[in-house]
Amino acid sequence: MSTPVVLVAGLHASVRTATVDRLLNEHPGSVAVHHDLAAVTADRVRRVVRDAVKTLDVTEVRLAHGCIACTVREDLLPQLVRLAGAASLLIVDLWDSVEPRSVAEAIDCDEAAGILRLTSVLTALDAERMPVDITLGDRLSKVGRQAARGDRRYLAEVLARQIEYATGLVLHGGDEEDGDLSRMVLAHLAPVTPVHEITALPRPAGTALCTAVLAERVDPATAQLPCDAQDGEITTVVWHAVRPLHPARLFDAVDELVTSSVRSRGRFWLATHRNRLLAWDAVAGVASVEDAGFWLAALPEAAWETVSPARRMAAALDWHPVSGDRVQHLVFTGPDLDREHIHELLDSCLLTCDEEQAGPAAWARYDDPFAPILDLKETA
Repeated sequence: MSTPVVLVAGLHASVRTATVDRLLNEHPGSVAVHHDLAAVTADRVRRVVRDAVKTLDVTEVRLAHGCIACTVREDLLPQLVRLAGAASLLIVDLWDSVEPRSVAEAIDCDEAAGILRLTSVLTALDAERMPVDITLGDRLSKVGRQAARGDRRYLAEVLARQIEYATGLVLHGGDEEDGDLSRMVLAHLAPVTPVHEITALPRPAGTALCTAVLAERVDPATAQLPCDAQDGEITTVVWHAVRPLHPARLFDAVDELVTSSVRSRGRFWLATHRNRLLAWDAVAGVASVEDAGFWLAALPEAAWETVSPARRMAAALDWHPVSGDRVQHLVFTGPDLDREHIHELLDSCLLTCDEEQAGPAAWARYDDPFAPILDLKETA
Protein backbone atom coordinates (compact mmCIF):
# COMPACT_ATOMS: atom_id res chain seq x y z
CA MET A 1 0.00 0.00 0.00
CA SER A 2 1.51 3.34 -1.03
CA THR A 3 1.97 6.13 1.53
CA PRO A 4 -0.01 9.36 0.95
CA VAL A 5 2.02 12.53 0.44
CA VAL A 6 0.82 16.10 0.98
CA LEU A 7 2.71 19.16 -0.26
CA VAL A 8 2.31 22.35 1.79
CA ALA A 9 3.52 25.54 0.10
CA GLY A 10 3.30 29.14 1.23
CA LEU A 11 5.29 32.37 1.45
CA HIS A 12 4.98 32.80 5.22
CA ALA A 13 6.65 30.19 7.43
CA SER A 14 4.42 30.81 10.46
CA VAL A 15 1.21 30.00 8.58
CA ARG A 16 2.76 27.13 6.66
CA THR A 17 4.24 25.63 9.85
CA ALA A 18 0.89 25.92 11.62
CA THR A 19 -0.69 23.96 8.77
CA VAL A 20 2.01 21.28 8.89
CA ASP A 21 1.69 21.05 12.70
CA ARG A 22 -2.05 20.57 12.38
CA LEU A 23 -1.59 17.73 9.89
CA LEU A 24 1.04 16.07 12.11
CA ASN A 25 -1.22 16.23 15.15
CA GLU A 26 -4.33 15.04 13.32
CA HIS A 27 -2.60 12.03 11.74
CA PRO A 28 -0.65 9.85 14.18
CA GLY A 29 2.44 8.36 12.60
CA SER A 30 2.86 11.19 10.10
CA VAL A 31 6.26 12.72 9.31
CA ALA A 32 7.20 16.10 7.80
CA VAL A 33 10.26 16.86 5.66
CA HIS A 34 11.46 20.44 5.18
CA HIS A 35 14.40 21.88 3.25
CA ASP A 36 15.43 25.16 4.90
CA LEU A 37 16.83 27.54 2.27
CA ALA A 38 17.56 30.51 4.52
CA ALA A 39 21.30 30.14 3.84
CA VAL A 40 21.00 29.06 0.21
CA THR A 41 23.00 32.05 -1.06
CA ALA A 42 25.91 30.60 0.93
CA ASP A 43 25.30 27.24 -0.79
CA ARG A 44 23.85 25.67 2.36
CA VAL A 45 20.58 23.75 2.54
CA ARG A 46 19.36 22.18 5.78
CA ARG A 47 17.01 19.19 5.72
CA VAL A 48 14.78 18.81 8.79
CA VAL A 49 12.67 15.69 9.43
CA ARG A 50 10.16 15.77 12.30
CA ASP A 51 6.99 14.27 13.64
CA ALA A 52 4.32 15.73 15.94
CA VAL A 53 6.55 15.38 19.01
CA LYS A 54 10.18 15.90 18.08
CA THR A 55 12.81 16.54 15.43
CA LEU A 56 14.00 13.22 14.04
CA ASP A 57 16.93 14.38 11.91
CA VAL A 58 18.75 17.55 10.82
CA THR A 59 21.22 17.22 7.95
CA GLU A 60 23.10 19.74 5.84
CA VAL A 61 22.60 18.91 2.16
CA ARG A 62 25.06 19.82 -0.59
CA LEU A 63 23.68 22.14 -3.25
CA ALA A 64 23.44 19.93 -6.35
CA HIS A 65 24.74 21.54 -9.57
CA GLY A 66 24.22 24.94 -7.93
CA CYS A 67 20.48 24.38 -8.45
CA ILE A 68 17.99 24.41 -5.61
CA ALA A 69 15.30 22.64 -7.64
CA CYS A 70 17.76 19.82 -8.36
CA THR A 71 18.82 19.69 -4.71
CA VAL A 72 15.30 19.44 -3.33
CA ARG A 73 14.28 16.97 -6.03
CA GLU A 74 17.36 14.74 -5.72
CA ASP A 75 17.40 14.74 -1.92
CA LEU A 76 13.68 14.79 -1.20
CA LEU A 77 12.55 11.79 -3.23
CA PRO A 78 14.99 9.29 -1.64
CA GLN A 79 14.05 10.62 1.82
CA LEU A 80 10.34 10.15 1.18
CA VAL A 81 10.87 6.64 -0.18
CA ARG A 82 12.99 5.75 2.87
CA LEU A 83 10.38 7.10 5.30
CA ALA A 84 7.36 5.66 3.50
CA GLY A 85 7.47 2.23 5.11
CA ALA A 86 7.06 3.53 8.65
CA ALA A 87 4.95 6.68 8.14
CA SER A 88 1.16 6.87 7.86
CA LEU A 89 1.41 10.20 6.03
CA LEU A 90 4.32 12.16 4.57
CA ILE A 91 4.14 15.96 4.59
CA VAL A 92 6.50 17.99 2.40
CA ASP A 93 6.90 21.42 3.98
CA LEU A 94 8.11 23.58 1.07
CA TRP A 95 10.26 26.60 1.89
CA ASP A 96 8.78 30.09 1.40
CA SER A 97 9.39 30.72 -2.31
CA VAL A 98 9.48 27.14 -3.59
CA GLU A 99 6.71 26.59 -6.14
CA PRO A 100 4.87 23.29 -5.68
CA ARG A 101 4.63 22.21 -9.32
CA SER A 102 8.21 21.03 -9.83
CA VAL A 103 8.18 19.13 -6.52
CA ALA A 104 4.82 17.51 -7.26
CA GLU A 105 6.05 16.35 -10.66
CA ALA A 106 9.25 14.96 -9.11
CA ILE A 107 7.20 12.86 -6.66
CA ASP A 108 4.81 11.61 -9.36
CA CYS A 109 7.44 9.47 -11.06
CA ASP A 110 8.09 5.82 -11.97
CA GLU A 111 10.76 5.51 -9.28
CA ALA A 112 8.20 6.14 -6.52
CA ALA A 113 5.25 4.34 -8.13
CA GLY A 114 3.58 2.01 -5.63
CA ILE A 115 5.56 3.61 -2.76
CA LEU A 116 4.37 7.23 -2.69
CA ARG A 117 0.93 8.61 -3.54
CA LEU A 118 0.63 12.39 -3.94
CA THR A 119 -2.89 13.20 -2.69
CA SER A 120 -2.96 16.97 -1.99
CA VAL A 121 -1.16 20.18 -2.85
CA LEU A 122 -2.03 22.79 -0.24
CA THR A 123 -0.97 26.43 -0.15
CA ALA A 124 -1.08 28.04 3.28
CA LEU A 125 -1.96 31.73 3.17
CA ASP A 126 -1.73 34.48 5.77
CA ALA A 127 -5.20 36.06 5.62
CA GLU A 128 -3.84 39.41 6.79
CA ARG A 129 -0.99 39.62 4.29
CA MET A 130 -2.13 37.75 1.17
CA PRO A 131 -4.29 40.55 -0.35
CA VAL A 132 -1.28 42.88 -0.04
CA ASP A 133 1.37 40.36 -1.11
CA ILE A 134 -0.37 39.71 -4.43
CA THR A 135 0.07 43.40 -5.30
CA LEU A 136 3.79 43.64 -4.44
CA GLY A 137 6.19 44.00 -7.37
CA ASP A 138 9.29 43.32 -5.22
CA ARG A 139 11.87 40.75 -6.25
CA LEU A 140 12.36 37.86 -3.85
CA SER A 141 15.98 38.93 -3.37
CA LYS A 142 14.82 42.31 -2.06
CA VAL A 143 12.68 40.73 0.67
CA GLY A 144 15.16 37.95 1.52
CA ARG A 145 13.13 35.09 0.10
CA GLN A 146 15.21 34.05 -2.91
CA ALA A 147 15.49 30.27 -3.40
CA ALA A 148 18.91 30.44 -5.07
CA ARG A 149 21.66 32.83 -6.02
CA GLY A 150 20.51 35.00 -8.89
CA ASP A 151 16.82 34.23 -8.25
CA ARG A 152 15.10 36.92 -10.34
CA ARG A 153 11.50 36.03 -9.55
CA TYR A 154 9.01 38.40 -7.97
CA LEU A 155 7.16 37.78 -4.71
CA ALA A 156 3.69 38.25 -6.22
CA GLU A 157 4.63 36.03 -9.18
CA VAL A 158 5.50 33.15 -6.83
CA LEU A 159 2.38 33.70 -4.73
CA ALA A 160 0.15 33.60 -7.81
CA ARG A 161 1.66 30.26 -8.88
CA GLN A 162 1.34 28.82 -5.40
CA ILE A 163 -2.34 29.78 -5.34
CA GLU A 164 -3.27 28.72 -8.86
CA TYR A 165 -1.54 25.29 -8.83
CA ALA A 166 -2.86 24.15 -5.43
CA THR A 167 -5.68 21.64 -5.00
CA GLY A 168 -6.62 23.35 -1.73
CA LEU A 169 -5.96 26.71 -0.05
CA VAL A 170 -5.60 27.13 3.72
CA LEU A 171 -6.35 30.49 5.35
CA HIS A 172 -4.91 31.33 8.77
CA GLY A 173 -4.20 34.49 10.75
CA GLY A 174 -5.71 37.95 10.66
CA ASP A 175 -9.19 38.88 11.84
CA GLU A 176 -12.64 38.22 10.41
CA GLU A 177 -12.38 41.16 8.01
CA ASP A 178 -9.01 39.88 6.72
CA GLY A 179 -10.53 36.44 6.16
CA ASP A 180 -13.50 37.84 4.25
CA LEU A 181 -11.27 39.95 1.99
CA SER A 182 -8.91 37.02 1.36
CA ARG A 183 -11.78 34.74 0.38
CA MET A 184 -13.08 37.41 -1.97
CA VAL A 185 -9.66 37.77 -3.64
CA LEU A 186 -9.22 33.99 -3.91
CA ALA A 187 -12.67 33.61 -5.47
CA HIS A 188 -11.32 35.69 -8.36
CA LEU A 189 -7.82 34.22 -8.60
CA ALA A 190 -8.73 30.54 -8.13
CA PRO A 191 -12.52 30.27 -8.28
CA VAL A 192 -12.73 26.45 -8.41
CA THR A 193 -10.16 25.73 -5.66
CA PRO A 194 -11.61 25.01 -2.19
CA VAL A 195 -10.57 27.32 0.66
CA HIS A 196 -10.14 25.70 4.10
CA GLU A 197 -9.74 26.95 7.64
CA ILE A 198 -6.73 25.51 9.42
CA THR A 199 -9.14 23.83 11.85
CA ALA A 200 -10.87 21.97 9.00
CA LEU A 201 -8.16 20.66 6.69
CA PRO A 202 -9.06 18.18 3.94
CA ARG A 203 -8.29 14.53 4.65
CA PRO A 204 -5.02 13.67 2.90
CA ALA A 205 -5.86 10.03 2.15
CA GLY A 206 -7.35 9.23 -1.23
CA THR A 207 -6.48 8.48 -4.80
CA ALA A 208 -3.26 9.76 -6.29
CA LEU A 209 -3.25 13.09 -8.09
CA CYS A 210 -2.15 13.09 -11.73
CA THR A 211 0.36 15.89 -12.13
CA ALA A 212 -0.30 16.01 -15.88
CA VAL A 213 -3.89 16.98 -15.08
CA LEU A 214 -2.73 19.51 -12.48
CA ALA A 215 -0.47 21.08 -15.11
CA GLU A 216 -3.36 21.37 -17.57
CA ARG A 217 -5.21 23.53 -15.02
CA VAL A 218 -2.53 26.23 -15.32
CA ASP A 219 -0.78 25.73 -18.68
CA PRO A 220 -1.73 28.46 -21.20
CA ALA A 221 -3.37 26.21 -23.81
CA THR A 222 -5.71 24.51 -21.33
CA ALA A 223 -5.79 26.79 -18.27
CA GLN A 224 -9.01 27.02 -16.28
CA LEU A 225 -9.31 30.79 -16.41
CA PRO A 226 -11.71 32.77 -14.20
CA CYS A 227 -15.00 34.13 -15.54
CA ASP A 228 -16.36 37.70 -15.49
CA ALA A 229 -17.13 38.59 -11.88
CA GLN A 230 -17.70 41.54 -9.54
CA ASP A 231 -17.51 41.37 -5.73
CA GLY A 232 -17.42 44.67 -3.94
CA GLU A 233 -14.37 46.51 -5.26
CA ILE A 234 -12.80 43.44 -6.89
CA THR A 235 -13.49 42.86 -10.56
CA THR A 236 -12.52 40.17 -13.04
CA VAL A 237 -12.83 41.10 -16.71
CA VAL A 238 -12.70 38.51 -19.50
CA TRP A 239 -11.91 39.52 -23.07
CA HIS A 240 -12.56 37.17 -26.00
CA ALA A 241 -11.93 37.79 -29.68
CA VAL A 242 -11.03 35.83 -32.81
CA ARG A 243 -9.31 38.32 -35.13
CA PRO A 244 -5.50 38.60 -34.85
CA LEU A 245 -3.86 41.32 -32.80
CA HIS A 246 -1.63 43.96 -34.37
CA PRO A 247 1.73 43.56 -32.57
CA ALA A 248 2.69 47.24 -32.41
CA ARG A 249 -0.72 48.38 -31.16
CA LEU A 250 -0.84 45.67 -28.50
CA PHE A 251 2.72 46.45 -27.39
CA ASP A 252 1.74 50.10 -26.88
CA ALA A 253 -1.21 49.02 -24.72
CA VAL A 254 0.67 46.56 -22.49
CA ASP A 255 1.73 49.03 -19.79
CA GLU A 256 -1.79 50.32 -19.25
CA LEU A 257 -3.27 46.82 -19.22
CA VAL A 258 -0.71 45.52 -16.74
CA THR A 259 -0.68 48.46 -14.35
CA SER A 260 -4.47 48.84 -14.23
CA SER A 261 -4.93 45.25 -12.97
CA VAL A 262 -3.31 43.17 -10.23
CA ARG A 263 -3.36 39.81 -12.04
CA SER A 264 -3.88 38.97 -15.70
CA ARG A 265 -3.25 35.86 -17.77
CA GLY A 266 -4.44 33.99 -20.83
CA ARG A 267 -3.58 33.07 -24.41
CA PHE A 268 -3.53 35.15 -27.57
CA TRP A 269 -2.21 35.36 -31.12
CA LEU A 270 -0.41 37.99 -33.13
CA ALA A 271 -0.82 38.58 -36.85
CA THR A 272 2.97 38.34 -37.24
CA HIS A 273 3.13 34.90 -35.58
CA ARG A 274 -0.16 33.32 -36.58
CA ASN A 275 0.89 29.73 -35.89
CA ARG A 276 2.12 30.29 -32.34
CA LEU A 277 0.03 30.19 -29.17
CA LEU A 278 1.33 33.01 -27.00
CA ALA A 279 0.97 33.09 -23.22
CA TRP A 280 0.18 36.29 -21.34
CA ASP A 281 1.13 36.35 -17.64
CA ALA A 282 1.22 39.46 -15.44
CA VAL A 283 1.01 40.14 -11.72
CA ALA A 284 1.68 43.23 -9.62
CA GLY A 285 2.73 45.29 -12.63
CA VAL A 286 5.26 42.74 -13.94
CA ALA A 287 4.37 41.12 -17.28
CA SER A 288 5.73 38.30 -19.40
CA VAL A 289 4.80 37.10 -22.87
CA GLU A 290 6.03 33.67 -23.91
CA ASP A 291 5.77 31.26 -26.81
CA ALA A 292 3.66 28.27 -25.68
CA GLY A 293 3.93 26.22 -28.87
CA PHE A 294 1.73 25.73 -31.90
CA TRP A 295 -2.00 26.24 -32.18
CA LEU A 296 -3.61 22.93 -33.14
CA ALA A 297 -4.89 24.57 -36.32
CA ALA A 298 -1.26 25.02 -37.40
CA LEU A 299 -0.48 21.30 -37.05
CA PRO A 300 -1.30 18.44 -39.39
CA GLU A 301 -4.38 16.58 -38.17
CA ALA A 302 -2.32 13.44 -37.52
CA ALA A 303 -0.35 15.35 -34.87
CA TRP A 304 -3.50 16.00 -32.84
CA GLU A 305 -3.31 12.47 -31.45
CA THR A 306 -0.07 13.39 -29.70
CA VAL A 307 -1.69 16.08 -27.54
CA SER A 308 -3.83 15.51 -24.45
CA PRO A 309 -7.63 15.16 -24.52
CA ALA A 310 -7.83 18.38 -22.49
CA ARG A 311 -5.89 20.26 -25.17
CA ARG A 312 -8.15 18.89 -27.92
CA MET A 313 -11.24 19.79 -25.87
CA ALA A 314 -9.99 23.36 -25.31
CA ALA A 315 -9.34 23.70 -29.05
CA ALA A 316 -12.79 22.34 -29.89
CA LEU A 317 -14.49 24.86 -27.58
CA ASP A 318 -12.63 27.75 -29.23
CA TRP A 319 -12.87 26.46 -32.79
CA HIS A 320 -13.69 28.95 -35.55
CA PRO A 321 -14.22 27.87 -39.16
CA VAL A 322 -11.57 30.30 -40.45
CA SER A 323 -9.01 30.71 -37.67
CA GLY A 324 -9.35 27.29 -36.02
CA ASP A 325 -8.47 27.32 -32.32
CA ARG A 326 -6.59 30.63 -32.57
CA VAL A 327 -8.28 32.83 -29.99
CA GLN A 328 -7.78 35.90 -27.86
CA HIS A 329 -8.68 34.92 -24.29
CA LEU A 330 -7.31 37.26 -21.63
CA VAL A 331 -8.51 37.69 -18.05
CA PHE A 332 -7.81 40.72 -15.81
CA THR A 333 -8.42 40.96 -12.05
CA GLY A 334 -8.05 44.03 -9.85
CA PRO A 335 -9.89 46.67 -7.83
CA ASP A 336 -12.61 48.61 -9.63
CA LEU A 337 -11.56 47.62 -13.15
CA ASP A 338 -13.31 49.46 -15.98
CA ARG A 339 -14.63 46.55 -18.05
CA GLU A 340 -15.76 48.73 -20.95
CA HIS A 341 -12.41 50.53 -21.19
CA ILE A 342 -10.40 47.29 -21.13
CA HIS A 343 -12.56 45.86 -23.91
CA GLU A 344 -12.28 49.04 -25.96
CA LEU A 345 -8.51 49.18 -25.52
CA LEU A 346 -7.99 45.56 -26.56
CA ASP A 347 -10.50 45.78 -29.41
CA SER A 348 -8.48 48.72 -30.76
CA CYS A 349 -5.43 46.44 -30.92
CA LEU A 350 -7.14 43.93 -33.25
CA LEU A 351 -6.61 44.13 -36.99
CA THR A 352 -9.21 46.20 -38.74
CA CYS A 353 -11.38 44.52 -41.36
CA ASP A 354 -9.19 45.96 -44.14
CA GLU A 355 -5.99 44.79 -42.42
CA GLU A 356 -7.42 41.34 -41.88
CA GLN A 357 -8.43 41.02 -45.53
CA ALA A 358 -4.90 41.97 -46.65
CA GLY A 359 -3.79 38.54 -45.42
CA PRO A 360 -0.69 36.93 -43.85
CA ALA A 361 1.75 38.21 -46.48
CA ALA A 362 0.89 41.80 -45.54
CA TRP A 363 0.87 41.00 -41.80
CA ALA A 364 4.44 39.67 -42.00
CA ARG A 365 5.64 43.20 -42.83
CA TYR A 366 4.24 44.78 -39.66
CA ASP A 367 6.60 46.26 -37.12
CA ASP A 368 6.71 43.68 -34.31
CA PRO A 369 8.14 44.82 -30.94
CA PHE A 370 7.40 41.37 -29.51
CA ALA A 371 9.78 39.58 -31.89
CA PRO A 372 12.96 40.17 -29.83
CA ILE A 373 11.15 39.02 -26.69
CA LEU A 374 9.74 35.86 -28.24
CA ASP A 375 12.75 35.14 -30.46
CA LEU A 376 10.49 33.47 -32.99
CA LYS A 377 11.97 32.83 -36.42
CA GLU A 378 8.83 31.93 -38.33
CA THR A 379 6.97 34.37 -40.56
CA ALA A 380 3.22 34.57 -40.84
